[in-house]
Order: sequence, then C-alpha cells, then structure tokens
Amino acid sequence: MTATTTHPAARRTTHPDPVVELTGVTKEYPGGVAALRGVDLTVASGELLAIVGPSGSGKSTLLHIVGTLDRPTSGGVRIAGYDIAALPDRSLSALRSRHVGFVFQSFHLVPGISALANVAEGLLYSGLPRAERLRRAAQALDRVGLGDRTDHRPHELSGGQKQRVAIARAVAGAPDLLLADEPTGALDTASGESVMELLRELNRDGATIAVITHDQEIAAGLPRQVRIRDGEIVADVRNRAGAAS
Repeated sequence: MTATTTHPAARRTTHPDPVVELTGVTKEYPGGVAALRGVDLTVASGELLAIVGPSGSGKSTLLHIVGTLDRPTSGGVRIAGYDIAALPDRSLSALRSRHVGFVFQSFHLVPGISALANVAEGLLYSGLPRAERLRRAAQALDRVGLGDRTDHRPHELSGGQKQRVAIARAVAGAPDLLLADEPTGALDTASGESVMELLRELNRDGATIAVITHDQEIAAGLPRQVRIRDGEIVADVRNRAGAAS
C-alpha cells in the first residue's frame, strides 16, 4: 500500500491522539461573511459525536474544514496528526484519501455497476491492485451486513441498503476519521435508525465517527454533542444515554 505523500513541514505528530485538533479556526467568505469564528475542537481516536446545529450555523463549513475539503482563513488544523496548513494541495488530497472517509445524505453511487464495484471505486487512489481493492470492498460490504448483495446494482437496493453501500465505501480504506453528513436525511425512520445503529457498531469496533446533523434526536442519542450556532461552538456536552447505547 502506498503511504500518504506529505510535505516535510507537515510532519506528523508521533502521538496518535487526537484525530482532529482545531485551534482558533476562522473561515470568512468574500463580502465579510464569517462562517466560523474562533472554533476550538478536539476529537480523540475512537470517539462518536454529533456536530449539531440549524441551517446556516456553520456546521457544513466545519465539515469541510475537518474533512480537508477547504482551508481555514486563520487558525490551526491538524487531522490524523498532520498540520494541514503545511500541506500543498496534492499532498492534502492524498491525506484525505487515506485518512478521511465521507458519507453524505445523497448516496453518490454509480448507477449501472454493482455494490461491490461501487465500494471498490472508493479505493481507486489507494495504490492497491484491483484484486485487493475488490477483496477489501467485499469485506466492507460484509461488515455492513450486505455480504449477500455484492452483485446488486443501486436500483435493486432500498434506500437504507444504498446508504450502507456508501458507508462500506467510506470505511473500506480503514480511515482514521469517518464524517457522516446528515446520513439519515434521505431515509425513512426505520432505515435511518438502522443506519445509526450501524454507525454505533462501527464505533464499537474502534472507528472515530462525527455525525453532522440538524436532528436533535439523533444528536441526543450519541455520546457527545458539539453544538454550533452562528459559526461558534456554544456547547460541548457528553450524553450518558448516548454513551450507554
């Protein structure tokens, strides 16, 4: 497997924790719009948390910063031990591919190809040979309970099954961090609950997962809630009920 290519100045810290470390992060857009205002956030390895807030709160911008899809205007960002500010774009893309997995409300599956091929597509830039990509894809589908659906195409799957394929694709490369953006938003209640239970199972197996949501009920069911409003973190609480789930 190829290693992540990094810039010398982006030397990785030797201690594996935290997976996410934001210090005084701001993000401003043209016209003086401040999407994030001095955000401090630390996520340790193995955590399961909700980043919760209403529309326009800054949670999507925070997702983009943590997922290395965008850079902050100011402040420090370390993901999986790497200093993001010191990475050129190419190295940042390599880091994202190796260390961060994404699950979105829209499943983003390729129509006309099997679930197995869809999951294997997520490993295209891993440097792994095709046979190994397919092996890992099959393993990931089995992990999410779809070992008997590997040959099914997206139109042959239910909404909940499509989201499970998307989750399998996100975890096939064993990323340090899984970011789930409104993962139940396109699902009915039963399918949504099933997907959330799957995320809890993955977390119990050691995955670090952040669920970005506006749904207060989902947030309340997770061990930690980070509440964001007007670009600022206004609360960071631990839930006994969520921790016991």
